[in-house]
Amino acid sequence: MTDRPVIMWFRNDLRIQDNPALAHACAAQLPVLAVYCLEEKDDHPLGGASRWWLHHSLVSLQKSLSALKIKLALRKGIANDIISSLIKQTNASSIVWNRRYYKPDIDRDSALKKHLEDNDISVKTFNANLIREPWEVKTGSGGPYKVFTPFWKSIRKIGPARNNLSQLPKKIVALTKCPPSDRLEDWKLLPAKPDWADAFPDHWQAGEENAHAFLHDFLDGPADNYDDDRNIPGMDGTSRLSPHLAFGEISPLQIWQSTQIRVDAGKLNASQADKFLSQIIWRDFSCNLLYYFPNLPKAPLKEKFAHFPWQDDQAALRAWQKGKTGYPIVDAGMRQLWATGWMHNRVRMIVASFLIKHLRIRWQEGAAWFWDTLVDADVANNAASWQWVAGSGADASPYFRIFNPFGQGEKFDPQGDYVRQWVPELTRLPNKFIHQPWTAPQEILKTANIELGKSYPHPIVDHKRAREKALDAYQQIKGQ
Repeated sequence: MTDRPVIMWFRNDLRIQDNPALAHACAAQLPVLAVYCLEEKDDHPLGGASRWWLHHSLVSLQKSLSALKIKLALRKGIANDIISSLIKQTNASSIVWNRRYYKPDIDRDSALKKHLEDNDISVKTFNANLIREPWEVKTGSGGPYKVFTPFWKSIRKIGPARNNLSQLPKKIVALTKCPPSDRLEDWKLLPAKPDWADAFPDHWQAGEENAHAFLHDFLDGPADNYDDDRNIPGMDGTSRLSPHLAFGEISPLQIWQSTQIRVDAGKLNASQADKFLSQIIWRDFSCNLLYYFPNLPKAPLKEKFAHFPWQDDQAALRAWQKGKTGYPIVDAGMRQLWATGWMHNRVRMIVASFLIKHLRIRWQEGAAWFWDTLVDADVANNAASWQWVAGSGADASPYFRIFNPFGQGEKFDPQGDYVRQWVPELTRLPNKFIHQPWTAPQEILKTANIELGKSYPHPIVDHKRAREKALDAYQQIKGQ
């Protein structure tokens, strides 16, 4: 082989456009070998829904790379061993990748980088998935932000780290002799039959092209009234970009710039744009927390919550997971999650609050269920968001602020559209009772063909009593 190739190691950056590592690899005018490793690791193996998304995302990436005449080698195992082996097989001179921010990943990447550089292999790493990296956004005292609003204001003031999207050169050198690759089908990322993810394709199409289609559809429509509509689960008022961001099929810089272009052209209200961009920056904030507090996915950031008197109620946990709590807005959210691999963000807060405060079940149980069932599962976002609801994280909602499930339903789903979509057994119930079916007179339940305890469950806990018990439990750790 005349020219020693450069290896592009894809991870959670499964896109061609605005991919700094890929752009750098191609600009070297050396043959490029792309590789994706299905990593075997114990700290955060992919959940079932993420595996489904990954399969389809890799199919899309393979097509995009093929159009550039770049081969994608798929390998399964210990990533550092795979990369070292590929470098020997191909006599590669260098490797590039985009950075990760979870300590176990950082440690693996750092160990590999040192090993390769000790053996005269060039290693270049880049920021591809954050507007600003954790060490670039600090408080006046030099520490990390623990409150989101000043973090967002700081980002808004200094802007993105890069002004321009990374561009691929017009000419890319093809690698003539490629090492063998696994067959994607052999990884068995898709669920076995019967397929619990059978309806996912009705709601999602993975891949870079589809990510941009979602962004453009959002900016051309729902973004105009984002601040109001984003809280209405029965409306299509959010961008639904979260899984595309989780797998790096679109970059936050692309979203930032596309949004700003519309504002500058007078096609989008600046205040609505800022509300949307602040939600994108919540991901940066979560990653910032994960970087500085690597135990975030496992342990409460506020240490006193380590002594909280949680309940170990497996029956209640299963009822929550299956959407059979007897609280319609909670059940609708959990059933939407199971059917589509996604849940509206307002409802995520409601169901999380219910698990943590009404059932007093550890937030880690909820985070584990979300990790397995969400197509947008992200280690930083998942941990930071669950700890926010639990009151144990940074800038957290106080534990004593307990959502009233039926009150939330009446406020954000007043006509019951969302509940009726996902809890069809309540379809014929009048709006007045849709969020509290147990208060409906017997004749109305009969007309709606509902028999509480059979066709739809009684509430598994009484709201008022559960709230009192949660507050009593909090009192036990309040002074710690």
